[in-house]
Amino acid sequence: MGSAAGGEAYFQRGNLLWLTFITLSLAYYSWVVFWPQSIPYQSLGPLGFFTQYLVDHHYTLVCNWYWLACVVHIGEALYAMVLCKSKGITNGWAQLLWFLQTFFFGIASLSVLMAYKPKRQK
Repeated sequence: MGSAAGGEAYFQRGNLLWLTFITLSLAYYSWVVFWPQSIPYQSLGPLGFFTQYLVDHHYTLVCNWYWLACVVHIGEALYAMVLCKSKGITNGWAQLLWFLQTFFFGIASLSVLMAYKPKRQK
């Protein structure tokens, strides 16, 4: 979409490197929370040993942080909707894209929206 469609339909994908890192991290975190018995800890080097320690000794904390991260992402996505309205992004499809991108990728997406400076009408 971008600015070619006008400010009311502005959307920009976040940085691909960050989106990839966040996707892999959240996928691994979900794996740890929901299927910890299936993780090949010894094959993952230091990350595996650290993860196994957390699962063995602090599993409740790991689960609580997972759900807290979900709540934070929901909050960020809702705030993205508020930012869309305040920056004049009124196109429903663009707002949905901002909501979904921010829900899945959090601050990596929200920072792009926060940095957006709409052109002022004269």
